[in-house]
Amino acid sequence: MTSSATQDATLPDAQGLVRRPFRSSLYSGNARAVFDRGMRSQWTGNLWVMVSGFVEPVLFLLAMGLGLGALIGTITDDAGRLVEYPVYIAPALLATSAMNGAVYDSTWNVFFKLKISKIYGGMLNTTIGPMDVALGEIAVALVRGGVYATGFVAVMAVLGLISSWWALLMVPACLLIAFGFAAIGMAATSFLRTFQQMDWLSLVLMPMFLFSATFYPLSVYPHAIQWFIMALPLWHGVELLRALNGGWVDWWTAGHALYFVVLAAVGTWAASVRLKALFLR
Repeated sequence: MTSSATQDATLPDAQGLVRRPFRSSLYSGNARAVFDRGMRSQWTGNLWVMVSGFVEPVLFLLAMGLGLGALIGTITDDAGRLVEYPVYIAPALLATSAMNGAVYDSTWNVFFKLKISKIYGGMLNTTIGPMDVALGEIAVALVRGGVYATGFVAVMAVLGLISSWWALLMVPACLLIAFGFAAIGMAATSFLRTFQQMDWLSLVLMPMFLFSATFYPLSVYPHAIQWFIMALPLWHGVELLRALNGGWVDWWTAGHALYFVVLAAVGTWAASVRLKALFLR
């Protein structure tokens, strides 16, 4: 009798929305299934397309770091330290690489499954919950962000831009950065309705890339603008990786990491709630 009632509670109603018990309304422990499916579908046929995404930051590093860097020489950072220009911008471009990898997978890929193929509706008609979907898709985005970060760190090592043993933590830090961006990216995508609205991503990502103290110190901006930039996720990622690469680890470094922990938690919760609102009751 109980089994029958539980089964009935998970059937779609007249509007096509699924009713399920409260205890399984968000998470059912099946995120692994979503991750496995995402890895097979996204990386089997498009592996080289996925991997090639880290090339853009590498080209920026070669052009700006080595090309322009030969003219600039050293730069004084916001803490008053003299840093070789390629060493200064390399961690910033690494953070950008992790951001790009995570955002592309958690936005375009998610939008297609949400609005075009409508895969999530089918998933949520099973025992899979909204948070399972969110965690599984974010994990796929983390793989892409991790591949980008690992490749970029290897390029930094070849070019002699690694300055400290703390730099060994840059790849795990990039995964944390990617987690934050992937979670927020998926949550934001759940509110978009058309492909044209996806162009708003570039409207957000490009200015954040250019103005997050990527190529020059924060101190060059007016004081009021500095506070706005310091609220941007990429700025925290840039500062976190610069601290690790330079060995300047302190409580501020932990604060930057905590920023992404909070961002990841909020983004994952928001994406789960949005999927529940779209497909479940």
